[in-house]
Amino acid sequence: MNSKEWQAAFEVIATLQQAGFEAYVVGGAVRDTLLGKAVSDVDVATSALPLEVKPLFATTVDVGIEHGTVLIVHPLAPVEVTTFRVDGEYTDHRRPEQVQFVRELREDLARRDFTINAMALKPDGTVIDYFNGQQDLQQQVIRAVGNAKERFAEDALRMLRAVRFTAQLGFTVAPDTEQAMVQHAQDLQFVAIERVKQELDKMLVGKHVTAAIALMQETSIADVLPGVWHAQKWFGFIPRTVVEGWAYMLHFNRTQLELMQQYRLTNKEKRAVKQLLLAFDILVERGFTRTDYYTFDEATLVGAVHMARHFAAVNTTEQEVLAYKQALPIQSRQELAVNGNDLQEWRNEKPGKWLQQALATIERAVVYGEVENTKQHIRSWYCNDNDER
Repeated sequence: MNSKEWQAAFEVIATLQQAGFEAYVVGGAVRDTLLGKAVSDVDVATSALPLEVKPLFATTVDVGIEHGTVLIVHPLAPVEVTTFRVDGEYTDHRRPEQVQFVRELREDLARRDFTINAMALKPDGTVIDYFNGQQDLQQQVIRAVGNAKERFAEDALRMLRAVRFTAQLGFTVAPDTEQAMVQHAQDLQFVAIERVKQELDKMLVGKHVTAAIALMQETSIADVLPGVWHAQKWFGFIPRTVVEGWAYMLHFNRTQLELMQQYRLTNKEKRAVKQLLLAFDILVERGFTRTDYYTFDEATLVGAVHMARHFAAVNTTEQEVLAYKQALPIQSRQELAVNGNDLQEWRNEKPGKWLQQALATIERAVVYGEVENTKQHIRSWYCNDNDER
């Protein structure tokens, strides 16, 4: 707890306490600290109302003041401070219609999703734990705070958070919590797909992704989500990136383009996933050529090898692929020693279709080692070749 994020949070807490308010570190920062994990986001909860918080600090931003959250712009790191609150009625399985600010920490912690996330920490290291979160951490259990059915009826996304924590932590879900997930799985249809994808992105790169997908099947969540999710197909495979995870998932689904649309992958993600699936197919069917090494970026090549080796389809290693890629004379056309202006000057011609064709010819020749990538060598090679034609 010596990082600048922790120091900033503790100084914010000290300011609030000096003004007569309660304030604590809450949420994932407490959980991860108890697990011995590094923490980058340190959030604070306080008994002070937002309009009582703001005058205490030089610079604040209303990032969610209607829900009690004010961002303190601290010199060391920004700190989100949220007023203790209880949630009003949930009518859409996603968010409360309103929130009510309260002065008691216990009421605030009682509204949270799981016991392992419902603890508070004092600056002196004392943990406030009303719902046995420390015990569940030790026993590696994900358990809803209070009545699990009520928690999931309020916000259906909490079920996917349980799945995500299973992937990240390798914990098991408490029986009553899992049973409530079964009963409320259909409520996920009310959750925006963008929020669903955020949780799946984190799940896909978890070390225990297979167990998480098995949980999705056992609770019928897999039946509600688009596409095919079968834990058996994931056994032994751990994606290193979100793109790799989606590519692997889509490999088992025929409607790949439709699913990418349904899950609202960004255009950048779509391009990367398509490239990875294409590279995988090429590697398995015939192996990479020099053109393939040049065309695909390192992440795509390595991802394709990772997938192919999982299926025991190739013996090629990631190190071999990277070495071959890095040994190419150039990595992109921008690295060519010549450009279109040079060619126009050599041929004394205006731009036209010939120009792109000529650059492509030179690019290929350099990649395949037919000519050295210097202006002098390329000019000699190109002009002589042109003369012969």
